[in-house]
Amino acid sequence: MTTKKTRKLKLYGFNNLTKTLSFNMYDVCYATSEEQQEQYIAYIDEMYNAERLTETLCEVSDIIGAHVLNIAAQDYDPQGASVTMLIAEGHPGIAKEDVVAHLDKSHITVHTYPERHPQRGVCTFRADIDVSTCGEISPLKALNFLLKRFAPDIAIMDYRVRGFTRDVNGKKIYIDHRMQAISHYIEAALRNRYNIVDVNMYQENIFHCKMMVKDFDLDDYLFDQTRADLSASAAQKVRRQLRQEMTEIYYGRNLPAIKGV
Repeated sequence: MTTKKTRKLKLYGFNNLTKTLSFNMYDVCYATSEEQQEQYIAYIDEMYNAERLTETLCEVSDIIGAHVLNIAAQDYDPQGASVTMLIAEGHPGIAKEDVVAHLDKSHITVHTYPERHPQRGVCTFRADIDVSTCGEISPLKALNFLLKRFAPDIAIMDYRVRGFTRDVNGKKIYIDHRMQAISHYIEAALRNRYNIVDVNMYQENIFHCKMMVKDFDLDDYLFDQTRADLSASAAQKVRRQLRQEMTEIYYGRNLPAIKGV
């Protein structure tokens, strides 16, 4: 998707606007036995451990044009991981005095939450990623990368521009770029995979988007087994449970039992 180039604003000194993208994703899976559920959690914990998440966030930093200043990473027992990065606009050659103002303002964080429903066999993996920047760099540049890297079943995103900067005449500027909806920054091939809803508060510079995959191939959601391992009735039951889980996460509330899926 091409975007119209806009004339750069002439600012008075530093750009004090803070732009934050909160990326909340879910992966849903079905594991029949307690042993399979534990194996799924172990698999997710290894796939998204602190070391691998750090590599992902470093790529995010490169994409948005930021320089990593500091990294704190932690794996948890029994499961989950967190990574926090302080970043600055620019490159490794940037002068130290130029990055001091960024230290408490620009950062990237990720927290993971693998969990299971032992009575029903449904397992979910949630990752929360926040990319908060100041200056001209934009976290929206990393959106397509994150969607491709995690390939979530459900993604819930918020983008907010806070504070203000000034032009050379002292006039306050509360947003320095054109913005209609988060989904406008998502590549067409990715958008076509999802049902998407945008909800925006333009007067507050707050933008919300949520997405859920359209297609539902049961084999993509079974851990350590295939559709052929299940009877027709069992496959139908698992499909309903998975769709119920995804729909409730998408709408953020418990819903009546889904039928006929």
